[in-house]
Amino acid sequence: MREVTVAKSAGFCFGVDRAVKMVYNELEKNSKVATLGPIIHNQDVVNDMKAKGARVIESVDELQDDETVVIRSHGVGKDVYDKIAEKGCRMLDATCPFVSKIHKIVAEKTSEGYIILIAGDISHPEIQGIIGHCKQNYFVFKDNFELKHLFEENSNFLGKKLAFVAQTTYNIVVWEECLKVIPKNSPDIVIFDTICNATDTRQSDAAELAKSSDIMLVVGGRHSSNTVKLYEVCSRYCQTYHIENSDELSSLKLPCAGRIGITAGASTPAYIIKEVQTTMTENVNLTANPDEEIDFEKALDQSFKKIHTGEKVKGIVVAIDNAEITVDLGTKHTGYVKLEELTDDPSKKPEDIVSLGDEIELIVVKVNDADGTAALSKKKVDEQAGYDTIVKAKEEGTVLEGTISKIVNKGVTLNYLGVRIFIPASQTGLSRGADLEQLNKQKVQFKIIEVDEGGKKRAVGSIKAVDSAKKEEAKAKFWESAEVGQTFVGKVKSLTSFGAFVDLGGIDGMVHISELSWKRIKHPSEVVSVGDTLEVYIKDLNREENRISLGFKKAEDNPWEIFQSKYSVGDVVKATIVSITSFGAFAQIIDGVDGLIHISQIADKKVENVKDILSVGDVVDVKIIDIDTESKRISISMRALLEDAADEASAEDAE
Repeated sequence: MREVTVAKSAGFCFGVDRAVKMVYNELEKNSKVATLGPIIHNQDVVNDMKAKGARVIESVDELQDDETVVIRSHGVGKDVYDKIAEKGCRMLDATCPFVSKIHKIVAEKTSEGYIILIAGDISHPEIQGIIGHCKQNYFVFKDNFELKHLFEENSNFLGKKLAFVAQTTYNIVVWEECLKVIPKNSPDIVIFDTICNATDTRQSDAAELAKSSDIMLVVGGRHSSNTVKLYEVCSRYCQTYHIENSDELSSLKLPCAGRIGITAGASTPAYIIKEVQTTMTENVNLTANPDEEIDFEKALDQSFKKIHTGEKVKGIVVAIDNAEITVDLGTKHTGYVKLEELTDDPSKKPEDIVSLGDEIELIVVKVNDADGTAALSKKKVDEQAGYDTIVKAKEEGTVLEGTISKIVNKGVTLNYLGVRIFIPASQTGLSRGADLEQLNKQKVQFKIIEVDEGGKKRAVGSIKAVDSAKKEEAKAKFWESAEVGQTFVGKVKSLTSFGAFVDLGGIDGMVHISELSWKRIKHPSEVVSVGDTLEVYIKDLNREENRISLGFKKAEDNPWEIFQSKYSVGDVVKATIVSITSFGAFAQIIDGVDGLIHISQIADKKVENVKDILSVGDVVDVKIIDIDTESKRISISMRALLEDAADEASAEDAE
């Protein structure tokens, strides 16, 4: 049994498909269109475009003032964009996103002082376009042999910064050989993987098919770089023929073969591939593999399938940029998903959400059959799945987590699995009148307290409900093990005239003003501020009223204990007058400890008015004459020092 097998990834790539559709769309609008070079390496398609009015030009100078110029998927250099801008013509840029990525890489790396080394055919328009973004600081090599020669001829490469890129359609096998030539583990060398994933897949599929085939037919334009690469890849494994269409089959003298494989370049439309397969089946009288035939027919039918607004479809991600992603729907439509239809999270880019090659479910938002495009939404699919999760979370009281994305009237909003959650100001856990802006961009935990069961798929959440539950849990846990004397480290939450409230981890205790300092203070703010971290201990517990009294003063900081350890009766110290009464003056000996200088102890003569001799702030020498430990009272005397001095003088006179 003989069989004809078509490679899975044969034919149009999305970049070429997109460019072709752009031109046809403009022609349908009766626009005057000029393509800068043939839009595709397929003469049948180019001739059809010409018949419909498109012109093919080779330079911007050929542009007419009223023409729309289309940049083909190969891309162009920066100077071409500048010339088009000077000309003032309308431009449509069909540069393949993979090629645009290379332009950006080489421009950035050139500005950073890198030498750009490009793997590819220097005469190919894609390479010429890349060169146009390198500012002349580049080298092009076609294979590993030329690369090796480059290193041998340019010994100054070593130690310089080198950046490697490859043409999107470059031969993967040759690229792997090139990688072996590049010095390993050099911090000055960066290598970018720029071979198009579609090219990678197409070449890999072709190679696998060639390995199991007797002959391979590679269908595509003679000047198509990626088709030539396919021919080179397949030739490694079996007899291979490069044809442009089915008409060329009659001139080939094909050997007798049991297994025939067919692949095609990125510029080859599906109908040409089908014609080749049909011709091979009928004229060569080979029997196609039934399963393979059914699969290919199915793929062709699928490509003409209509899609409708609101329909759920599946697509493969084939391109990603900062504003949107492109997906292959397997139909004649090219699918686009804009960033706002990917996510509501403003901090995310498309590349954070999907990767090339991902298969994703989408909702069709709008279909444009005229230009073969479809606007799609991933967000709407996510919203439905997210909505189901939200409903379940409300029923089960599940705690969810999300990041506040916007401050709105009377509350804040966030997005959870594509569903908009509104949290009223009263449910944010902040005090009334507090600035909601402090929650913006903050990650919060919340519960769902209300779900919109209509078509809008929205819900109301509560941060406060989570906080309340946490507090109740913390309270229960605290009271299970709380004992007088236990120490905690907590933050000061608020101050009142009578004390400070301290958060012990979900439950608050109060430090009375008298417990904040050994000194007399008028307000807690003299010692602590909101937000301060304090080490406190439990002084008293009232389980019935849920009251916790805390202590902050440390015994070792007690001024009276410090005084007793340092001073005794008879010691002479310096003291500062802090207040004056009718019966004497109080003087501070150390911080927090005062002594009384009775009016009779101020001088060695009778004093009628204390203020005649002392003033607040005076620093005087005094003698400690009594310490009442029980009453914590200290008597000090200036007179005793005068008498001591007189006694010493009398003793000296007697001698």
